[in-house]
Amino acid sequence: MPFDQTDSRSLKLRQKLDHPVVDGDGHTQEYHPVLVDYLKEIGGKDIVERYKSARFGRESWQKQSPEERFDKQTRRPPFWTMPSKNTLDLATAMLPNLFRARLDEMGIDFAIVYSSQFFFATCRDEEIRRAGCRAVNTMNRDLFGPYADRMTPAAVIPTWTPEEAIEELDYSINTLGLKAVQLTNLNFRPIPIIEREAPEMSRYVSWIDPLGLDSPYDYDPMWRKCVDLKVAPTCHVGGQGWGARRSTTNYVYNHIGSFAAANDASCKALFLGGVTRRFPELRFGFLEGGVSWAVTLYNDLFEHWEKRNINALHDNLDPARIDRDLLRDLVTEYGGEAYAPYLDDFKTHDDRMMGARPGFNVEDYDCMDDWAACGIEKEGDIYDLFVPKFFFGCEADDRTLATAFNSRMNHEDARLGAMFSSDVSHWDVPDMTETLVQAYSLVEKDLLDDNDFRDFTFANIVRLHGEVNPGFFKGTSVEDAAAKILA
Repeated sequence: MPFDQTDSRSLKLRQKLDHPVVDGDGHTQEYHPVLVDYLKEIGGKDIVERYKSARFGRESWQKQSPEERFDKQTRRPPFWTMPSKNTLDLATAMLPNLFRARLDEMGIDFAIVYSSQFFFATCRDEEIRRAGCRAVNTMNRDLFGPYADRMTPAAVIPTWTPEEAIEELDYSINTLGLKAVQLTNLNFRPIPIIEREAPEMSRYVSWIDPLGLDSPYDYDPMWRKCVDLKVAPTCHVGGQGWGARRSTTNYVYNHIGSFAAANDASCKALFLGGVTRRFPELRFGFLEGGVSWAVTLYNDLFEHWEKRNINALHDNLDPARIDRDLLRDLVTEYGGEAYAPYLDDFKTHDDRMMGARPGFNVEDYDCMDDWAACGIEKEGDIYDLFVPKFFFGCEADDRTLATAFNSRMNHEDARLGAMFSSDVSHWDVPDMTETLVQAYSLVEKDLLDDNDFRDFTFANIVRLHGEVNPGFFKGTSVEDAAAKILA
């Protein structure tokens, strides 16, 4: 064995803790030639060639000149994303047997391991998308299966339609025997009028479908399938390539905040779209984006509901409640010459002063109650439909995760479900054996206490998966400890 586990700082830290450590978001780096073998077996040789063309063809950033990249606004993609100098970590990322052998060195009792093959789940070619996800899931089932006591891989689930998601969910859980899933929580769809009237341009312009709100498809059957299969949907889609994250030259510019932005869009849609109201059994995990965005969203929901619940709208913002005589008197006294030609406007309900078209009455509005789908009637409902339902993956170097546990700053004294997500196997973890120690430094800096750290590295991850599937940790190294949390 080319390493000495006994010298690991994370192992020594773990031995001092009175609880297990569960990694909610480790990663594997699938060895590409082996993955292509699985893709060929499942989809055939033609799918393999189409996949290579779609991923590495002439439209890829690497094949374009700087002028073409600017002309097409082709974003700078990730590059050099795996360990290299630390060759042991590189091998660990690719070899589940070695990964399992080094978990003690990392201070980790059990790990939920995610794919690094994000291309397949978001590919617009349906055949590549579906065959690719099936290949990844089958490969990881085969490679990680012997180490189920310490690790479990998360299935990659495409969601371009509810039907394809349901099919892969069913296959992954019932046929492959997997128990964790990674759903594609955002789909970048062509704008219908552009696809219809200028189809050659539709690949350059898209809108973001967050599945929970305003989707052209009804995703409730997919959520129901998750309930039936006892799986907690987790998501891993980033926000690179949209909004302000579209630099053609700078990957770091595109990467910073990208997962937080994508998670914010998804979580907000699930909440306001009423998914947590209609499916109270489900728990959702948002990975790699930290939790500070969720703290902001959670508190913003309270402050928006206070001002824009349906009763507050009618009480405080309905134009019909304007005292027109008082307004005209004030404009007459204080408006001066600039307002003099318009004094008669203030006698009527003409709302041009608000930028609205004349005669724009309340009857012209639809969907006035933005809270109807989630059924919010009081502030406590926001807590009930948010805090127990959502969990947030935070990496070890994320100092802002302390905001999740600072109940004094959150409405209803809430503690949000931040959970340890090591992200090992990716470029932002230079040494797999240091992540737990790095996370514990927040306790040493008095940003977290020991109870917070227990929730962060163990209890919250158990709740995410175990409250949906009480048998999730059965047969694992943390079975007994997890059962105490769920009890």
